[in-house]
Amino acid sequence: MEALYHQTNRLVQGTQQCFEKLEKADDINSDAIEREIQARINSITSNCERLEILLYKEPLNRRTNGKLRIDQLKYDRVHLQAALDTFRNRKYQRLQEEREREALLNLQFQPNNCKETSILMDHSQKHHSSLQNANRGVDDLLLSGAGILENLRDQRMTMKGAHRRLYDIANTLGLSNTTMRLIERRAYQDQFILFGGMVFTLIVIGLIVVYCT
Repeated sequence: MEALYHQTNRLVQGTQQCFEKLEKADDINSDAIEREIQARINSITSNCERLEILLYKEPLNRRTNGKLRIDQLKYDRVHLQAALDTFRNRKYQRLQEEREREALLNLQFQPNNCKETSILMDHSQKHHSSLQNANRGVDDLLLSGAGILENLRDQRMTMKGAHRRLYDIANTLGLSNTTMRLIERRAYQDQFILFGGMVFTLIVIGLIVVYCT
């Protein structure tokens, strides 16, 4: 176990030195160094797994110290892998920016094509006109509905006045209680008809407003 631990520790140190070479290398040579670093990291991972198996064969008084050393190697491996991934991401972004810059420099501009640059103003104008007409129609419906409600309110007041006058006339003429109850029942039913018409009108106006907008 000790020999494998020292071998893995040397791998960690050698991988760290490879990163110094990687920072100084150009794009052509960096690929080979990246592959070498990845191979070293894979070896470190494999050795850590073997060390964890061998740890259980050690005496109990040495397992705690051995576990700490293996955890340190695993931490170093994670750190090395993260550093390699970060370098690859930076390299990819740099290459992508260079390709985009090269493509922009090589781009040849041509005179504008009237068919390609023309804007479909007619369609936009028609759409705008349709919206204006719809809004105008909704406003007209709202005004019409308000007029209908006002008429219904006036009719209700008229019916109340007529009922009151009929009641007074009936008292004056001395009509029977049965006749009075019939008149009151008819007036009560007329109120339901009135309120029902008002509610129906409001529902129709609300549906028109919802579907038109």
